Amino acid sequence: MKTKNRPKILFLDKAHPFLENYLTEKGAECHTDTTSPVHEIAKIIGQYQGLVMRSRFALDQQFLDMAVGLRFIAREGVGLEHIAVEYAAGKGIEVLTSPEGSRDTVAEHAIGLLLCLMNNLCRADSQVRNGEWIREGNRAVELKGKTVGILGYGNMGAALARRLSGFEARVMAYDRYKRGFADAYVEEVALEKLQSEADIVSLHFPYSADNHYYVNHAFLMNFNKDIFLVNTARGLILETEALVSHLKSGKVKGAALDVIEYEETSFDKFKLEKLPPAFEYLRKADNVVLTPHIAGWSFESKEKHAQVLAGKIGRVLFG
Repeated sequence: MKTKNRPKILFLDKAHPFLENYLTEKGAECHTDTTSPVHEIAKIIGQYQGLVMRSRFALDQQFLDMAVGLRFIAREGVGLEHIAVEYAAGKGIEVLTSPEGSRDTVAEHAIGLLLCLMNNLCRADSQVRNGEWIREGNRAVELKGKTVGILGYGNMGAALARRLSGFEARVMAYDRYKRGFADAYVEEVALEKLQSEADIVSLHFPYSADNHYYVNHAFLMNFNKDIFLVNTARGLILETEALVSHLKSGKVKGAALDVIEYEETSFDKFKLEKLPPAFEYLRKADNVVLTPHIAGWSFESKEKHAQVLAGKIGRVLFG
């Protein structure tokens, strides 16, 4: 391939070397800039045909207007709330994601959170380290025989269902956007049935404007049983104040959160100062497990994301 015809691709975040090696072997010219602010990137984006990123900053309409030669935006991961997706599509820019890359580690992390919650693992560990030996106060609730309700049955939800089968739990799922997905691992149900029968609820749907605070006071009140709640999806789909209210009442018996609504858009920053009382409650509650948005953050998933994006970018650029 002649140099002047080589597609130029800009990496805004460091990806696994597999991706750049693949693109270079295919004849693309790859550049990396992981530090420049968005206004500096906007000045040079017009010379690139491809953009690879996570969530470092937002790509709005003004930025996309400068991307006159862009053919694709490859987002390592899932969420697209920081990209003007419809506007990009209107300009002929394909937005690619790689949920397949982290579905396994997200499912494993969700299982880990659930076991920590139901077996009081974090609390018991802390107590023993502080010289406390409390057995009756840490009696567990078994996962076997419980009904797990999965909200959102995409890559992550399906991967979780497969793993839950080994625990002999009953698994049901509701998805606002999909139908006909029932299989050997999951029962497809209406939301009302899930809320009527679930003992445990795990959230696995992306954030969008129409599901901001989808899980709110009214939503939680509609559950027939007191539930355990796990969120490895996005913080803004769950109203923290509503969660705290129901933790206090006992309607939510415990919550395990890998994401919270107070994260910055990049998900890489989070300030503990001056956070609202609802989060202060979560920090101190012994029936709450918190992790820093790492459910999809494994060594294996880094390479899997690169492999998935390589295939999707290859289709766009090389057919």
